[in-house]
Amino acid sequence: MTSTVLSPETMGRRADRASASTRTVAAWLLTCAAMVFAMAIIGAITRLTESGLSITEWKPITGAIPPLTEAQWLVAFEKYRQIPEYQLINKGMSLEEFKFIFFWEWFHRLWGRLIGLVFLVPFVWFWATGRLSRPLVPKLLGIFALGGLQGFIGWFMVQSGLSVRTDVSHYRLALHLGMALVLYGMLLWVALGLLDPRPLAHRAAQAVSLRRHGKAALALVAVTVVWGAFVAGLDAGFAYNTWPLMNGTFAPPEMWTLSPLWSNLVENTAAVQFTHRWLAILTAAVVLAYAWRIGQQADLDARTKKVALGLSGAVLLQVLLGIATLLAAVPVALGAAHQGGAILVITLLVWTLHEFRKPAA
Repeated sequence: MTSTVLSPETMGRRADRASASTRTVAAWLLTCAAMVFAMAIIGAITRLTESGLSITEWKPITGAIPPLTEAQWLVAFEKYRQIPEYQLINKGMSLEEFKFIFFWEWFHRLWGRLIGLVFLVPFVWFWATGRLSRPLVPKLLGIFALGGLQGFIGWFMVQSGLSVRTDVSHYRLALHLGMALVLYGMLLWVALGLLDPRPLAHRAAQAVSLRRHGKAALALVAVTVVWGAFVAGLDAGFAYNTWPLMNGTFAPPEMWTLSPLWSNLVENTAAVQFTHRWLAILTAAVVLAYAWRIGQQADLDARTKKVALGLSGAVLLQVLLGIATLLAAVPVALGAAHQGGAILVITLLVWTLHEFRKPAA
């Protein structure tokens, strides 16, 4: 039996190929993450145009094809005319108006199907050709399973508005948005791990403390986003369109009209908007303090500080977008931009946390 001794040049070429393969996998995951980002924006537009209940059936495969003939359009329209949203809010809507809201819901669902394909097909190829490391495979399978669950959650949300309500449950809306952001964060984290498996920032003197601070900031952002979904689901953004007071008062008295008292925080329009407003300010302060601390660390590399600087700008922009969206009574463009701003803040927070991640041995 003979053994082959590889020359340094051959080993170098193999290492380069492995590195290029890893970068390709990371680029694919970042593409999927970008599509989830876009999906959240499309979802915001779908919600803000009141389009989410226009398709009353869940057909994961055949639903990708919209109505193609006038007769098919009339059948779809007739199904919509049977639900409370049409009968109590949109009675008299024309077929052309229905086609507009149908488009956004159909496009939202189609984009979700495309994300599934863009994830699954390359995943099978990378796995079959040995481009995925053994520890990476179960992570990616888990992400794919959560993506399938997200599709079901989307239908679970829509279903809540088809029989009794004229809109979807704001709890289910928050669950749907939250799961999208979990998927986005997981895709981003795994991609960053491939591009930079051994980040250096964890060696800084304050790395442990900063990691804790960053996790607290991310948790606050998550809670603020949940209350933002409550605001959207209850149409609370169309009331109290003044800042910083709510129609002349800091805390309107109608905030506490429901019983039990705690239910006001999640059911009362005034209290939900009040909570989201001041959660956002608290969250912004915690995130800015985190970014400022990073900037003050002399032993951190320039890249980490640049990401923190970007995070400062993103959170300030998000606060301004939130106020502008409120003052303008939630126009579609500003509402969608505000949701996008939240995801940008999450992106940069996840990036900084990855910089402080302690690499596996």
